[in-house]
Amino acid sequence: MDSLTDVPAGAPLDVLRRIFGYDTFRGNQQEIIEHVVAGGDALVLMPTGGGKSLCYQIPALVRPGVAVVISPLIALMQDQVDALTAVGVRAGFLNSTQDYETRRGVEKAFLAGELDLLYLAPEALGGRGTAQLLDRGRVALFAIDEAHCVAQWGHDFRPDYLGLSMLHERWPDVPRIALTATATSATAAEIATRLDLTAARHFVASFDRPNIQYRIVPKREPRRQLLELLRGEHAGDAGIVYCLSRASVDKTAEFLVANGIPALPYHAGLDAATRAAHQQRFLREDGLIMVATIAFGMGIDKPDVRFVAHLDLPKSVEGYYQETGRAGRDGLPSTAWLAYGLQDVVQQRKMIETSDGDLARRRVLAAHLDAMLALCETVGCRRVQLLNYFGQQAQPCGNCDTCLSPPESWDGTEAAQKLLSTVLRLHRERNQRFGAGQSIDILLGRSTDKVTQHRHDQLSTFGIGTELSEAEWRGVVRQLLAQGLLAVEGDYGTLVLTDTSAEVLSRRRDVPMRREAARPAAGSRAAKAKTKSAAAAAVELSAEAAPVFERLRAWRAATAKEQGVPAYVIFHDATLRQIAAEPPSSLAELSRFNGVGENKLAKYGEQLLAVLARG
Repeated sequence: MDSLTDVPAGAPLDVLRRIFGYDTFRGNQQEIIEHVVAGGDALVLMPTGGGKSLCYQIPALVRPGVAVVISPLIALMQDQVDALTAVGVRAGFLNSTQDYETRRGVEKAFLAGELDLLYLAPEALGGRGTAQLLDRGRVALFAIDEAHCVAQWGHDFRPDYLGLSMLHERWPDVPRIALTATATSATAAEIATRLDLTAARHFVASFDRPNIQYRIVPKREPRRQLLELLRGEHAGDAGIVYCLSRASVDKTAEFLVANGIPALPYHAGLDAATRAAHQQRFLREDGLIMVATIAFGMGIDKPDVRFVAHLDLPKSVEGYYQETGRAGRDGLPSTAWLAYGLQDVVQQRKMIETSDGDLARRRVLAAHLDAMLALCETVGCRRVQLLNYFGQQAQPCGNCDTCLSPPESWDGTEAAQKLLSTVLRLHRERNQRFGAGQSIDILLGRSTDKVTQHRHDQLSTFGIGTELSEAEWRGVVRQLLAQGLLAVEGDYGTLVLTDTSAEVLSRRRDVPMRREAARPAAGSRAAKAKTKSAAAAAVELSAEAAPVFERLRAWRAATAKEQGVPAYVIFHDATLRQIAAEPPSSLAELSRFNGVGENKLAKYGEQLLAVLARG
């Protein structure tokens, strides 16, 4: 194929069927692919699990030359190449983990046109040798994966991405496609500017992930709450638990293991070999839980992650969406669960106040946090709030906690006035500032040592708040912080009034608040949620099909272990589930299932039919 005029009109669909084993494109995949095949530049915003990879993999197989994929995921390049090799695509990578001979072999394959895709880390393009290598070969297209990494005020900035505008400068005739699962319109505009893609065509898919159930719960004993979630709804499931600090990661992993749940830690404080080993185990073993800081997860292509749990408040909606999107890539029911409390708000506000950068930078961070707090405190549908943040409209989903158990909204104006008045009096009458605990003790009329020592029992607000419990008062403080009617400052998180506090104290502003639904009896919420979570996937199989699915999974696990690849590289759960439900009796019948392309049919077809026959 020497020119694009030689590309048959149906080539992309033919590749989809033969190589990847799917009969039809999803969403706007076909439009994107045809645009890039024709030589156009594209900026693609598509949710995790929406099929972004095919948007450059199929053009790579249709256009003449080798597609160069820029990816920050050095630790995952081998798995990405293995997955492509499994379907018969010639793929390789160049990064700092390889020895000289291995690199030379990949370079020779590229120059000889023996590759379809070549993966590179962004920093590799800064070296003269890599650019000269690309000059000597034929590049079909450049794909810039995880393109949000170029946004300097985004949640996952990578400085090396800033140099990628050189792709258009050095190779102006090679089409480029930049892809990300997470971007507001402002972030998308920044990506386009920094990558010199302002003239590119933009494709924006729906960010909705209807298979994910979003749930945000008041934080009490977060590890114990997590344990209840895992035992009640996700026993034996693979999942990711995110914590803010390394210490919390280690303690949470130890807690889960001590309670009989297999879990591994992952954070920057572990040496590279340990991190790599833990990542490989997570990708290759069933039912393993990774407890991690946000350093883990980008590009993780494990399709059967059934839940993502956050034990600390994410810094932004973008980060939250990106992290929760690692659940349910296979489209099966999954859970996004977050435990959120007053201390989270105090801690995040304090981190912003002490962060590096100028006032403008701190304002951006504060705006990100405000949006995240609005998601936590909404009395409406979580999904509607989430999609609105990305500029997309939605109807109440019926599959989030606020839809399933609607919270009450109550007039918290008087409670707000009492709390703000206490903070004001501490400062004006005593020239003192304290954290939330002291103000709550004063309102509840508690004669603690600290209260009596500072004579706070003589304040006019002492004991005027007994109509609310301590937990309810902590909710009031949290919501005042979320609404910007109260602030924290200093190393000890002391409470201070804001410019808008006076509007409440002078009765010029009402303060609606969210009242959490009563905590359900043990097991009742879990039983309800379980019908929409991971267990739903098993329920879909008949009594006859369930053991067939388990036999297929056992065969897949043994085959994956023998080949040293993750199980999903062989077949996804969704494919095995379809096969178990309607067992084929011939290779021709097997070829009609989604995910069974020519190469996998030839490689695994007879084995799979033999497993079915044994049953």
